[in-house]
Amino acid sequence: MDAERRNDEAQTARWNGRAGHAWVDLQPVLDEMFRPIEELLADAVSAEGAEHVLDVGCGTGGTTLAVARRLGPGGHCVGVDISGPLIDTARERAEREGVPASFLRADAQEHTFEPGTFDAVVSRFGVMFFDDPVRAFANLRSAARDDAALRSVVWRDPAENPFMTTAQRAASPLLPGLPVRRPDEPGQFAFADQDKVSRILAESGWTDIDIRPIDIVCTMPEKDLVRYFTRLGAVGMFLPEVDEETRVRVVETVRAAFDPFVHGSEVRFTAACWTIGARASAAKLS
Repeated sequence: MDAERRNDEAQTARWNGRAGHAWVDLQPVLDEMFRPIEELLADAVSAEGAEHVLDVGCGTGGTTLAVARRLGPGGHCVGVDISGPLIDTARERAEREGVPASFLRADAQEHTFEPGTFDAVVSRFGVMFFDDPVRAFANLRSAARDDAALRSVVWRDPAENPFMTTAQRAASPLLPGLPVRRPDEPGQFAFADQDKVSRILAESGWTDIDIRPIDIVCTMPEKDLVRYFTRLGAVGMFLPEVDEETRVRVVETVRAAFDPFVHGSEVRFTAACWTIGARASAAKLS
């Protein structure tokens, strides 16, 4: 329990600190980069005919707003995230665009949702950070109506996602203090194991589990690449702590490592993901 509490505190501090502000600053870049995934989830919710949707780990609200635009006149989408800066940005976007969405700053693992409120739960890369994923998905099951749909996209194995690991691999010789990725810990690739995800969902009250691989081409302008890898991820969190000479060497080395993904004025890569589908079981958990 102490380890879970430490992880929860670390995640909260991270996403309300430097990482959260970096995601706010890069919101237009990230939304455009992951737009194909946003559209995939919005299409899935639309096909379900859902009206009341929960977006878990909503960030700055891109997917929440995309889903909300697809809902009928009486529909509503709620985004939940632990980051104050991200939620503030999401609320501003919804108000500015007049979209039927609202946002809640909370830990989706612990928050007491009104039982049986949502007929769909979605997430774009937002469910891999729970310290107790079974408890988290059981809590989401409680928030969902019987037979509600779960639709999520998560990363597959890091070996299948070289773009997402390039910065850390290239910078490691110059930044020996960079944290080591551990597949058994909460983080970007925590749901890479398909069987593990299936067990988590089955133990937390979800049925009709359907997990499939999908490869999605994502792009960003080349002019945003340096800002992307110097603000986000382990390298982005570590760079502000080093001297200027080291920083220059890291930026030059990492930028060169991204050359295989650069095509003229565009950066292009394939996101190797799982699409996760499930239903909220009507059976009570023992």
